[in-house]
Amino acid sequence: MIQTDEKLQKVLARAGLGSRREMEKVISEGRVLVDGRVATLGDRVDAAVKIQVDGKPLRLDTAAAKPRVLLYNKPEGEICSRKDPEGRRSVFDRLPRLQGERWISVGRLDFNTTGLLLFTTDGDLANKLMHPSTTIEREYLCRVMGNATEDVLKRLTEGVQLEDGVARFSDIVDGGGEGINHWYYVVIMEGRNREVRRLWESQELQVNRLKRVRYGSVFIPSKVKVGQWIELDEKEIANVYGMAELAMPVTDTPAGGRGRRTR
Repeated sequence: MIQTDEKLQKVLARAGLGSRREMEKVISEGRVLVDGRVATLGDRVDAAVKIQVDGKPLRLDTAAAKPRVLLYNKPEGEICSRKDPEGRRSVFDRLPRLQGERWISVGRLDFNTTGLLLFTTDGDLANKLMHPSTTIEREYLCRVMGNATEDVLKRLTEGVQLEDGVARFSDIVDGGGEGINHWYYVVIMEGRNREVRRLWESQELQVNRLKRVRYGSVFIPSKVKVGQWIELDEKEIANVYGMAELAMPVTDTPAGGRGRRTR
C-alpha cells in the first residue's frame, strides 16, 4: 500500500509515469487531479485518495506494486524512443506489455550500438540510476579502427575537451585484435550522448563496433542473446536499488517474477 502521507510526485513516479522531477512538472501544469481538485506541488496523499493524470485514473494498487526491472540485450538498428517518424523499430517493441504502468529506459544506446539496457517501472529508480551524481560505471566493448598509441590512450584516460565539456575513460583494457582494427574495453562514469564514440573521434580514431557489456554491477548473462530480455528477480532488483543508493520499496504486492526471454 501507499505509505501514509506520501508526496504526490513520489507516488506518481513509483507508478512508472516518469521520474520525480518529471512528475513535478506534470503537477505544475495542472494535469493531475486528487479527489477531483487540481493538485499542486507539495500535496501529500494516502491510499484513500483518487488520483487522475491527464484525465485517466491512476490505479493505486499499481503504484504500490513492487517495482519490476528488465535487462534487454539491444541489437543494432533499434531506437530508444517509443515512436519514430521514420518508422524504425523501437527497443520498446520487444518488451512485455504492461497495464497501468510503463517501462522506463535507464539511459539510451545509439541506433548502431548494441548491448545492455535496463528498464524499470519505477521512475524514481530510473532517474537516480541516470543522474551524474550517482557515478555508476558503464563498460563498453569497442572495436576501434586506427592506431591507438600509448599517448592516445593516456590522453583518453586523463581527459579530453569535447563540445560539452571534459570527458575521459576511467579505464581502458586491451581486448586484442590484429591489423587496422583493435578491440578495447572502456569504462565511463557518465551517460552523455555518443560519449564513447566522441572520445575516440577526438583522437581521429573511428569506432566501428560498440557494445555495452556492463551497467554498474549488472552484466549481460550469456544466455540472454541479442534481441532478448530477462526480468530480474527480487535479489537482483535489490542490487539495482543499491547501485542507485535507494531503499527498495517494501509492499505486500508480489513482484512480476522471473520473466521469459523473447526474440
